[in-house]
Amino acid sequence: MRSGRPDQSGDAVAGEAQPSRSLFSAAMRLAREPLLHFALLGAIIFGVDTVLHPPARDEKVITVTKAMRQSFIEHFDEDKVRTPSADQLQKMIDSWVASEILYREGKALGVDRGDDMIRDRIAFKMQLMIFDQIRVEQPTEEQLTGWFAENHARFDEPERVSFYITPPTDQATAQRQLDDIVQQHESEELQQQTRAILGRPVASLAASFGEDFRDALLAMAPEQWKLLRSRDGWHVARIDSRHQGKLAHLEDVRDEAIRLWRTDETRKLAWEAVKRLKISYQVRDEQ
Repeated sequence: MRSGRPDQSGDAVAGEAQPSRSLFSAAMRLAREPLLHFALLGAIIFGVDTVLHPPARDEKVITVTKAMRQSFIEHFDEDKVRTPSADQLQKMIDSWVASEILYREGKALGVDRGDDMIRDRIAFKMQLMIFDQIRVEQPTEEQLTGWFAENHARFDEPERVSFYITPPTDQATAQRQLDDIVQQHESEELQQQTRAILGRPVASLAASFGEDFRDALLAMAPEQWKLLRSRDGWHVARIDSRHQGKLAHLEDVRDEAIRLWRTDETRKLAWEAVKRLKISYQVRDEQ
């Protein structure tokens, strides 16, 4: 059976649904890497904040409004299937608070004087000022070895699988499709709709298709068409190839490990700088 148009990346991503949803989804992702892309985070959060959180009269009081908290929760997942854990929500709030602090400190320093800038531009300037003052030396062998032991998963090659899959449908229709495929009588339309998913990390299958689908797919013999059920419906699937993961060794990725170590150290020092600024502020949750 022809495979149809292959999914080159193996990780199909839905298009942006709505501007507001994509803003908060991006904020959630960037909360995990808070200052590496701090300027982008500022641009995302500040645009929404204009509506949700007007400037406080007391410049040393930062209020996390109920409306803002609820918006982060509602837009944590574009499909509205998952809600953030308390820790994830707090990280999103902490990122916004950091942005607010940088904005106010930058404004107090007059970095916006003579320029009609909005909050994200001001925070961006402050971010540049902070990073410009940070100097990170090369790690010692002990530092690098310890860091790599904790972060080796960032360098490991994940286990991957390539497979063909038909669009989701009801069980009866999927069974008829399977019969046609086995007898090589499938329609041209079905051939065109069948996707080839190449090199998909096994660890990502459950999130997209469900654990039962993942387990059933991995249990299949190669080149065998089978009826499988995902969280979206029934499919006909065939596993094409499977490649075991590979553990990384420091000597093979030393240069990249040093680069990422320096990035992590820079981010850590930048956060410490923001925390020092935060001492003079009071962060208040609206009840």
